[in-house]
Amino acid sequence: MHINSIGAGMYSDLSVADGTVPTDTQLALPATAEAAFKALFPANGAGTGENEDYFRVKDVREFPAMGTPPNIVNVPVFGQASSQQIQGQSDAPSIELQINYVAADWASGSDLGDMVGDGVSRVFRFTLLNSKPDSYGNVTGEIATVQNSQYYWIGKIEAIQVTPNLTDANTATISITIQSDFYGAYTVNP
Repeated sequence: MHINSIGAGMYSDLSVADGTVPTDTQLALPATAEAAFKALFPANGAGTGENEDYFRVKDVREFPAMGTPPNIVNVPVFGQASSQQIQGQSDAPSIELQINYVAADWASGSDLGDMVGDGVSRVFRFTLLNSKPDSYGNVTGEIATVQNSQYYWIGKIEAIQVTPNLTDANTATISITIQSDFYGAYTVNP
């Protein structure tokens, strides 16, 4: 069930699949797209190590706005005091994610670290969670046990920039480019 009350998304989750990107035919219909995306994120598949289905981006400090950007263009009109707004084509956005940096999670040779800048398109899942799922810990937990809304897209992890901090936690900015439309909001009924 989708979230049906006001609340903070403090348990929200971003995961990246290690599987095959769905084909255009799988994404053609909403029901097919939902099934294709959810198949890449089985309930017991997260974690670290070889042969895992997907990996959770841990220690997120701040999520950016998620979703398709508006396709509105401001056009100046000669002789008018203000610009007109017309429908245009929106550019594919990129996402910059702020995390508390744990070097071991992003080191060369680690699962997530090896995805940075490798040029491989992967499926991402953002899950908006207002309450803590059962068994939520180092792995993704059973997000199906609480109300949530899930968004999927195809993208690439392009870069990571570390910001050392002398008075607070070291942070990093993860840059993800978007290679598809956003799909969702989908949900799993608890």
